[in-house]
Amino acid sequence: MTTDPLTQFKAAQRDAWATFIPLTSFTIMAAASLVDFAEVRSGQSLLDVACGTGIVALTAERRGARVRGVDLAPALLAEARQLTGSLGVQVEFHEGDVEALPFADSSFDVVLSQFGHMFAPRPQVAIDQMLRVLKPGGRIAFSTWPSTLLMARLFELVGEYLPLPAGVAAPAAWGDHAIVRQRLGDGVRQIEFNYDDTTVPALSPRHLAVALEAAVAPVTQVVQRLHEQPARLRQFRERLDALIGEYFSRNRVRQTFLMTRALKR
Repeated sequence: MTTDPLTQFKAAQRDAWATFIPLTSFTIMAAASLVDFAEVRSGQSLLDVACGTGIVALTAERRGARVRGVDLAPALLAEARQLTGSLGVQVEFHEGDVEALPFADSSFDVVLSQFGHMFAPRPQVAIDQMLRVLKPGGRIAFSTWPSTLLMARLFELVGEYLPLPAGVAAPAAWGDHAIVRQRLGDGVRQIEFNYDDTTVPALSPRHLAVALEAAVAPVTQVVQRLHEQPARLRQFRERLDALIGEYFSRNRVRQTFLMTRALKR
């Protein structure tokens, strides 16, 4: 068995994110925003990186793009294929790592990622791979969570109870304009940012928290880790509920997300 920390981290994430399937519907509205922002057109070759259950890929396919998706988690890919079959459309899904994409250089007109590539342990490796498979003049676009708002703050809270392994970058940093510009580097031009909102239905902050505990891998891992520490688990849940409560109103939790796009030189 390998002792490399990054390999072990990826193996754990590969299995842990299988739990996300019940929250698939929460990503549908944001997917349309990203596809619009990327100006996806009919006939373009497109890669959805860390595609999960295929929501962005299927949204782009409906615009007429020729779409492939890639993800680390086989369970999510199985769900994506099942959804694709039920809709009667054609999208190819591949198992693969964003840090070593299984495609040739300059293969795609558009490369997208919705809340996915941001979980790669080495951000620069991930973005370099996404740009590698993009054609010169092609567009890269992705959605991430702003570093001062709900989801980024959620991951920071999780990190207090379950610190990331050495060498693994915090996903919240992808919500900072300056950091995104630095990671994209000189290989792109015309970097643009935009914000949009999506909402998640919930009866209360605890209602959503229960769903997150069951389906969002880092939250699930904290709850499992604290199972034998009831006082700390209670504290974590109280803080989680309070955080969600800041964004809860009228049976909805509002989530603002950041979209970035750029053209490859």
